[in-house]
Order: sequence, then structure tokens, then C-alpha cells
Amino acid sequence: MTFTAPAPTARPAPAPEAARRGPSTLRHGVTLAWRGVIKTISSPEALLDVTLQPVIFLLLFVYVFGGAIGGSTQNYLQFALPGVLVQTIVFASAGTGVGLADDLSTGIFDRFRSLPISRSAPLVGAIGADLVRYVTSGVIMLILGAALGFRSGAGPLAFLASMGLIVVFAFALCWVFTTLAMVVKQPRSVQGLGALIMLPLSFASNVFVPASTMPGWLRAFVDVNPVSQTVSAVRGLLTGGPVAAPARFALVSAAVIIAVFAPLAVTLYRRRT
Repeated sequence: MTFTAPAPTARPAPAPEAARRGPSTLRHGVTLAWRGVIKTISSPEALLDVTLQPVIFLLLFVYVFGGAIGGSTQNYLQFALPGVLVQTIVFASAGTGVGLADDLSTGIFDRFRSLPISRSAPLVGAIGADLVRYVTSGVIMLILGAALGFRSGAGPLAFLASMGLIVVFAFALCWVFTTLAMVVKQPRSVQGLGALIMLPLSFASNVFVPASTMPGWLRAFVDVNPVSQTVSAVRGLLTGGPVAAPARFALVSAAVIIAVFAPLAVTLYRRRT
């Protein structure tokens, strides 16, 4: 009797390296975000909009209007710094859309499309790199404020929580301007339209003056303005005051913005590229 050896059992193919490391969009996005950070480090002028502009805003408002609004520059500094910190990153979030519109006009995304990377990774990477810029700007503002005399009894966790809240809100706004960059063709158009959005949101808020000093019709808008709620939460964390309610409002607003604009931005991006 002849015995035949059983056929070897086929072993399942090992999982691809990419599958073991996690979602490709996230991995590729982090890599491209690091590329953006290196690019910024090699071009320090790219940080001017998130460093020099807020410094000028803070100095002008504190030393020109501080005495009239707050009674003294030191009192007004305690009130204004958290607001300027939020306003800085709100304005800077428009730079994400401007940068993406500029990259689209130069054809860099066509080169990305030829690479073996996730289709949405360049978009995620661009936003990730800008978030690093915003954190850098926030740290610079806090250091400047301390040098000017800003004093806070908050501990390290409160500072981290305030920066985390600001970054989450900035992340949400980045998707708004990313969507705008996919619709218009010129970077300066994104900048102009962004100013039309950011100016009412930042100045019709409690960034520079208390909402209680405003007329009733304007205060009704200020009270539901997510910028005002973010500022109130950050101000409460750094100088004392209500935190839970405004922070909850700000986080819910950010979640709604992301839920609406992130899928829209990705869809428009894939169509355009």
C-alpha cells in the first residue's frame, strides 16, 4: 500500500506592515505633518502671522485701550490675554485654507497623488502641521503675557486644558477654511473671505470687552458665539470663573463644525485632486 503525504496546509498570508501599524491615512498624515513642521522650522517667517500679529494686538490693546476699558493696563491685561490667545488662533486657522489653496495652485497635490500614500493624507498632514504652529503661538503668547505682568493662580493642568480647548476649536475652524480652499481658486480669495468670517466672530465677542457692556441685540449674538464661549472657558481656567458650561458649549460647537465641514472638505478635496 502506498501512502501519500498530506498536502501542506496553506498558511495565511501575514498581515501587511501597513495594517499592523494602523490606519494608513493617519500614519501618512503624521508623516506629512512632520514634513510641514520641518518646512516651517526652515522658514521662520512662516511663524510671523501667529507670533508677531498677536504680540502687536496684545500690546496695542493693553497699552492704548487698557486704561480706558479696564481702569489700568495691568487689570486689563488679566482680562485681555485669554481673549487674545483665542483670537490669535482663530485668525491663524484661516492660514490653513490659504496654504492649501496655494498648494493646489502649484500642483503639489498632483505629486502627492502619484505617491503610494492615502488619498486624504496630504489634507490631514497640512492641518496637523498648522496645529503645531498654533500651539507654538499659544506658548509664545503666555510667555509674553507673563513678561508683561500677567499672573495666574492656575496650575499646569489648567494651562494644558486651556491650550487643549483652543486647539480643538482651531482644529474645527481649520475644516471650515479647508472647505473654502476647495471651493475658491485663488489663495487671496480664501484670505479675503476668511477675514469676512473671522472679524465678526472675533470682535463681536467678549475677547476685548465684557459682553455686559454691549447693547442687548449684540449681546444676544455674543452669548451664542462659540468664540465667546471658548474665551470664557479659557478665562475661567486661567484667571478664575465659570468653566464647565462655556467649555461644554465650545466643545459641542467644535464637534458640530467638524461633523459638517470635515466630510464636506474631504469630498471636495477628492473631487478636485
